[in-house]
Amino acid sequence: MAMATATAAAKGSRQRLKAGKRSEASGESRRALWTAPPWNLSMETQMGTQQSCQNCIATLKTRNSPLTGGALKKISRLKGKEWLELEEDAQKAYVMGLLDRLEVVSRERRLKVARAVLYLAQGTFGECDSEVDVLHWSRYNCFLLYQMGTFSAFLELLHMEIDNSQACSSALRKPAISIADSTELRVLLSVMYLMVENIRLERETDAYGWRTARETFRTELSYSMHNEEPFALLLFSMVTKFCSGLAPHFPIKKVLLLLWKVVMFTLGGFEQLQALKVQKREELGLPPLAEDSIQVVKSMRAASPPSYTLDLGESQLAPPPSKLRGRRGSRRQLLTKQDSLDIYNERDLFKTEEPATEEEEESTGDGERTLDGELDLLEQDPLVPPPPSQAPLSAERVSFPKGLPWTPKVRQKDIEHFLEMSRNKFIGFTLGQDTDTLVGLPRPIHESVKTLKQHKYISIADVQIKNEEELEKCPMSLGEEVVPETPCEILYQGMLYSLPQYMIALLKILLAAAPTSKAKTDSINILADVLPEEMPITVLQSMKLGIDVNRHKEIIVKSISALLLLLLKHFKLNHIYQFEYVSQHLVFANCIPLILKFFNQNILSYITAKNSISVLDYPCCTIQDLPELTTESLEAGDNNQFCWRNLFSCINLLRLLNKLTKWKHSRTMMLVVFKSAPILKRALKVKQAMLQLYVLKLLKIQTKYLGRQWRKSNMKTMSAIYQKVRHRMNDDWAYGNDIDARPWDFQAEECTLRANIEAFNSRRYDRPQDSEFSPVDNCLQSVLGQRLDLPEDFHYSYELWLEREVFSQPICWEELLQNH
Repeated sequence: MAMATATAAAKGSRQRLKAGKRSEASGESRRALWTAPPWNLSMETQMGTQQSCQNCIATLKTRNSPLTGGALKKISRLKGKEWLELEEDAQKAYVMGLLDRLEVVSRERRLKVARAVLYLAQGTFGECDSEVDVLHWSRYNCFLLYQMGTFSAFLELLHMEIDNSQACSSALRKPAISIADSTELRVLLSVMYLMVENIRLERETDAYGWRTARETFRTELSYSMHNEEPFALLLFSMVTKFCSGLAPHFPIKKVLLLLWKVVMFTLGGFEQLQALKVQKREELGLPPLAEDSIQVVKSMRAASPPSYTLDLGESQLAPPPSKLRGRRGSRRQLLTKQDSLDIYNERDLFKTEEPATEEEEESTGDGERTLDGELDLLEQDPLVPPPPSQAPLSAERVSFPKGLPWTPKVRQKDIEHFLEMSRNKFIGFTLGQDTDTLVGLPRPIHESVKTLKQHKYISIADVQIKNEEELEKCPMSLGEEVVPETPCEILYQGMLYSLPQYMIALLKILLAAAPTSKAKTDSINILADVLPEEMPITVLQSMKLGIDVNRHKEIIVKSISALLLLLLKHFKLNHIYQFEYVSQHLVFANCIPLILKFFNQNILSYITAKNSISVLDYPCCTIQDLPELTTESLEAGDNNQFCWRNLFSCINLLRLLNKLTKWKHSRTMMLVVFKSAPILKRALKVKQAMLQLYVLKLLKIQTKYLGRQWRKSNMKTMSAIYQKVRHRMNDDWAYGNDIDARPWDFQAEECTLRANIEAFNSRRYDRPQDSEFSPVDNCLQSVLGQRLDLPEDFHYSYELWLEREVFSQPICWEELLQNH
């Protein structure tokens, strides 16, 4: 009934679209395009060719399409009707017929039917008149396909393709692997991706049957069904198999995209993660969060050059006015643009120069001019008027006009450290972890302790660490821990023993896809599912292939960065030691220098890159008449000022780096050793608030190690840190007098953490049958009377066993008596 209602609504929608009566079509189209499959640069990429744009639709319907011959007519006009005009029962019957034809021996016939299913999952674009229609019918058909059991059928086919040793051996023998070697896998993964992405997205207008199907689908993907591993683990195994060289023909981009979406669907995105965090704090009896971090970041604005005069120390670093007088007018005009990405630097200091060393940064202070846009603030107008579009501020924006955006936090350790110093100064002895006894301390210390306790923050990780310590100390009295079987817990259990291989494989692919990486003979080939069988021979074909290759790498970086960040955040919420286990293996696999290497480029150029051809994007290329592409149109690109895909990747990598280094002094020293300060300051040229926030966080944690001269030369960066980053009371980050800045116990800190992680994994997941806490039978009669199952041929070698195990072994009676 729900499907019939949706069908009727869709038909009415299509008729209104034809009549031109929908005013929201353009806005809905833009929103729908954001949910479109991100790997579809063009339909030829989905269907396995790299032919020209003009042959794109013809390719779908003729020789390279599932709809060869009269198949398109059969789908388009079943029983004299189009697919969009069929009743729900007729559509289900046709899907069942397709699934029946999947169970044939012939590989070519299976591929033909799988492509027909892909045509349905893509929205039967041959019968649609607009992009909104295509996306609507794609969503409708995906729910229909899932309800008919299509995903399970394609999962069996995917298992067959993964275990296809003939395809692997043929790919290994080829000197160059092309897109034709992974045709079957790409069709299967495309259908599965479309189903996961369309079913994952929730809408208020979804019928009850669709909501039920979504929850059922999430359960099937999250838990082990029919004695099989969760679907995410199968995709992880494909990644490791690809990186090991056993299956170089795997379309790794599609695998990573599907893996990211499956993890997001089963575990939840960032908004669901925030809701889970609030719920878990309530269950543990912790006070609610002071603010929603997502909303605070949304209300922040990018750091703009201040409108007040420089102090004496910073004015010495400003260039002479004569060099800037000619550019003053253009700079002042560009300052009025307060977009989320304010690309205002006309002269890039880092385009032709090599990355500066730390000593060069200290001497020149070019990082400050990077953040300030090399403006002569002494001659600047006092106020910069905001653009008209941003004049009406929202309520969230108004709530932080003059104060700091974040509520200060204090750890229990900070209060104990403050009282220890105060007692040593005024009394001469300490009381350990006692934070309540204030006898003998002056009144200002009482007020300080009161203020610290008002801002005391107890995290979920603190409670989990304390519970883990109690379980280690008292395993018998506390009993066995009850671990809820959540999707995150099940995923961690499945990943546990192969997790180092998974992390290394993901970082290998990320390294190969980084724009700063150079081609090496021993690096993995991530372009197997984008390179055509015949290399381009014209300039136009070469430009298209170059754009496709760059876009291919950008999508891989996006999917890996988002996947790793999601895993870390969910594991940290589930248990802190699960998060630390993944983090340690990422650090051991050189994730920190890899991310720094990624940012050691012109980030502004990377974010403004235009590696896309809008007329070839799905579903635009299926509806409109494709214009003739020329080298000039490819060079011009689209009208977007920046690429959200690359901005998203950069923010994810910065957040990942923050997760790895937060409160870890040994890893913070790695940032200092690798000279990350000039690399990170260069990223501040991107005028986007969220990206700047995480760059400033990374600069803050290493400021105490960079020396007084660096802090003196970078006072604008210090001011930006003060304004944007959360304050930790008693955190001496700006002066380097903190005891934590002393590096002698860094190695011990990392070793202690590793020992705690191993103890946690051993206690919770390594449960042998003969545990040391199992009851022991001390009765000699019952022990000797137990019947042991011996091998059938044991009596043949009994005498030899006695000689080897009993008679030839000397017995030290004194040691035996001492031990017992």
